[in-house]
Amino acid sequence: MEQADRKLQPFKGLEPIVIPPKGWINTVRTALKMSLRQLGNRLKISPQSVKEIEEREANGSLTIKSLREAGLALNLKLVYGFVPMDGSIQKMIEKRARELALEIISRTSQSMKLENQENREERLKKAMEIKTSEIIDKMPKYLWD
Repeated sequence: MEQADRKLQPFKGLEPIVIPPKGWINTVRTALKMSLRQLGNRLKISPQSVKEIEEREANGSLTIKSLREAGLALNLKLVYGFVPMDGSIQKMIEKRARELALEIISRTSQSMKLENQENREERLKKAMEIKTSEIIDKMPKYLWD
């Protein structure tokens, strides 16, 4: 978990980067004042195929392999990764463990209510903390179900 977080760390600052509407290939090619034909020659494909690659990148259907190849033809290195929406892998796990613990504690609490043995709020909070820690420690297979 910590190792994965360390590997994802360099990507954290990249969150605010906005992908150009026409994609990076078109943006860089245009900035270099390189024609479709010239990029096509570098990729050993037709200008029309370059245009299709740019369109596929813009609509999100270009493969990573093709993106990497186009980048190399533009003298660029493709770098990709993920940024956890919750800030880290650890926080993702903690959030999911809390959700799961709440489900479990709520079911148990409901059963006890029906049997007229309702728990106090403070006791429920303590049970939530314990169950959350237990789930994090054991990392059960059903965590992501």
